[in-house]
Amino acid sequence: MNNLKITIFQAYLFWENIDKNLQNIGLRLSMGVKEKTDLIVLPEMFNTGFSMNASALAEEMGGKTMRWMAEAAKKYDCVITGSLIIHENNNFYNRMIWMLPDGTHEHYDKQHLFGMGEEDKTYTAGTKRVTVELKGWKIRLAICYDLRFPVFLRNKEEEAYDILLIIASWPDKRISHWKTLIPARAIENQSYVVAVNRVGHDGNEVYHSGHSMCIEAYGNTIYYKPEDEDLYTFGISYEELIKVRRSFPFLKDGDNFSLS
Repeated sequence: MNNLKITIFQAYLFWENIDKNLQNIGLRLSMGVKEKTDLIVLPEMFNTGFSMNASALAEEMGGKTMRWMAEAAKKYDCVITGSLIIHENNNFYNRMIWMLPDGTHEHYDKQHLFGMGEEDKTYTAGTKRVTVELKGWKIRLAICYDLRFPVFLRNKEEEAYDILLIIASWPDKRISHWKTLIPARAIENQSYVVAVNRVGHDGNEVYHSGHSMCIEAYGNTIYYKPEDEDLYTFGISYEELIKVRRSFPFLKDGDNFSLS
């Protein structure tokens, strides 16, 4: 199995300004991606910020942001992922797009909607967990509030994954939870966790302090960045993942359960 190069962009987002966000992210990628990467990860609702103004901001599949993602994936010859507001079948979704260099894509619709922020009153929840594959790695897609639900993210044999990939707009006032839950998910699931947050204030004056990170299966930190906007590429090793799983094979002793 090949090692994987991942580029995260812990971005400042311009509130409800799709064109400005796409322009800024495109510029930062062109300036900052200096080596071949396999995956570029952007935050939750990277083109608008975490907005409930879905009727004004939603795009159809194939809209300008999807076209921008397809062009970026082709330009950097890698997968690019992040979420945006999608209108489909008279519903709005917080949809994480997994865009391949050839323009094909998969998606995950956020399943746990943040009731405290009335996300559940605006958006329709997804109905299935989604695992994608990249260079042989199995990657579970997740968005922000999903992080709080360990049963939903449990690494089970029939739905096994090597990386839990979380994109977020996680506020600074609960950042201690973020910093605790991410290593816990890595250790309990014996997987890498790559978690990408945004920075800056949103239109509701909610401050986001980043703290994007990559934690390996034993709980050690590979990448961590608080506060500032940051674009960074790092590598992860499949061999090291297998070493952890072989040295302490506790997943096979886990409880059997079903999730409805």
